[in-house]
Amino acid sequence: MFKNILQDSLDISAEKISGQDATFLYAESSSSPMQIATLTIVEGSLEFDDFKAIVASKLHLIPKFRKKLLNVPFNLDYPYWVDDPNFDIDLHINRVKLPEPSNWSTLREMTSSIFSRPLDLRRPLWSISFIEGLDEVSQVPKGSVAIVAKVHHVMIDGSSGVGIMGILFDKSKEDKNKKIPKPRPFEPEPLPAEIDLLLKSSADFFKDPLKIPKLISETAITMTKGQIKNKFKIKPTLFKNKYPTPKTIFNNSISAKRTWGTAILSFDRINALRKIMEVSVNDLIIAICAGGIRKYLSEKEKLPVQPLVANVPISIRVKGEKQKMNNQISNMLVRIATHIADPIERVEYIREQTNQGKSRHKAVGAKALSKMADAVPFGLANLAAGLYSKYNIKEFHRPPFNVTITNVPGPQSPLYLRGHEILSIFGLTPVLDGFGLIIAAFSYNGLVSITTTSDAKTMPDADQFSRYIRESANELEEVILNRKTDNEKTKEEKFLSKPVFSNLRKYLNDHKSLKKTHQGVYDFELNLAKTKVDYSLTIKDGKVSIRKTKTTKPNVKIEIDDAILHALYKKKLLLDEVIIQGRLKLTGTKKNQDKFLKLMSKFLDA
Repeated sequence: MFKNILQDSLDISAEKISGQDATFLYAESSSSPMQIATLTIVEGSLEFDDFKAIVASKLHLIPKFRKKLLNVPFNLDYPYWVDDPNFDIDLHINRVKLPEPSNWSTLREMTSSIFSRPLDLRRPLWSISFIEGLDEVSQVPKGSVAIVAKVHHVMIDGSSGVGIMGILFDKSKEDKNKKIPKPRPFEPEPLPAEIDLLLKSSADFFKDPLKIPKLISETAITMTKGQIKNKFKIKPTLFKNKYPTPKTIFNNSISAKRTWGTAILSFDRINALRKIMEVSVNDLIIAICAGGIRKYLSEKEKLPVQPLVANVPISIRVKGEKQKMNNQISNMLVRIATHIADPIERVEYIREQTNQGKSRHKAVGAKALSKMADAVPFGLANLAAGLYSKYNIKEFHRPPFNVTITNVPGPQSPLYLRGHEILSIFGLTPVLDGFGLIIAAFSYNGLVSITTTSDAKTMPDADQFSRYIRESANELEEVILNRKTDNEKTKEEKFLSKPVFSNLRKYLNDHKSLKKTHQGVYDFELNLAKTKVDYSLTIKDGKVSIRKTKTTKPNVKIEIDDAILHALYKKKLLLDEVIIQGRLKLTGTKKNQDKFLKLMSKFLDA
């Protein structure tokens, strides 16, 4: 009989949330509702009844929109997703009108107010506000509507949020002529009894009682392997933590009222700058945000000497997981060069930081890191989150990071609702005590919206901060384009040494032993008649890369005239001769200088 009871408990359809999902649930407090939201501007007068019918017709494609969380007795395990037998769509979609003056400022205030209100944890964790009467919002046709959709972070991350958009929105304007299907009947499973949840949870534990130590040991071994790999293949000083994370005005207690602002940039312009600088779009967005943060803190005389540290979420979804509604993210900590005034040097510093972060992240393994959340014993995560907030523990230690900067790529073709074009989409994200600033970039249809979410205590002037983001982007574009012009002038000066670097790369790839013994970063500063050209040679993990750039902390910096390097390559001059005459200047430790000279001597003699 007991066996039959246990089997019945195991057969219930309830799905337990993951440890990573649970972190967003347990971090919630009265001042920190852990929800993600989007503000979507829809062109033209979309009818409310049509919109509601569209959502209702697609609920079967988003099953968790009709599920709620059910706690295990005594909170001995993570909660379970169960069908809500009392689901009513009218409790989740409400219709409001934008008050006068119906402009952008009023819309921002209403969105902040909606976003500040927590979701009801007793019901399915989403809500939609349908806002009509956008009559005076600049660059938006009169009569358009706005949709503020809130979903709890326990349910989705940014990537799965994009998947929901793909379900709710249409890809073609012609879909307006299609009849809206009737909602499929909803036949909820009966709520499981408390004893069933307790038995199911216990069975999961006894199936693998060593799960906690096993996960921890596997991750520890992987991390140790990564550290050994770093020690022997990558110069340790590259990863040395020279500066502690500074304490900033963003790392204090927060208030319950949310503030937000947004800057809209052109994706094509960002992509053009990315190509010139040979960095990723993500690097460039981080650099733009860093420039805005630097100016904001400087004006308040609150800019730390040390560089701020950003938490940069990384999606670890594999192909086919995009629409799976859960959290599949890991995190990378990046120093964002707020201590550097020059915008180009800031970009180069950030590129170096993200490259190092990706190397460490790859060595440990993103999946291994995410599994650690599931290894937390029953209830401890809930207890720890509550104690952190209740006893103000953040005041007793430096924050692990200062700001979160997340970049979620969205669809690059226009989306529609009943034939009405989606003009723009802005992402709002949760903040909590000690971490009062998060910046979310979202790309859609040729535009990138960079939306800042904070609170009335930390950043009451979020709209001003967004202006600094735009100014940072414009400043960066100006200096990068000027640099491109300078590079084009350099080409007119007949840069001679380009073949030296292409042949040096080939030589190193042909001699694997040299790649092992000469690992490091070597920066060349080549003097021409009127300008300088920077090249960086990186030998790491058996790979050779040569970029037309400079790094912040090379092992050796080499200063030499372009004509002299070319003459050495052509064997018109000897390396010893150039050194004696002082035509070659090296900066770095004696050991690294000797290593570089041995490499160049072998290459030039080949």
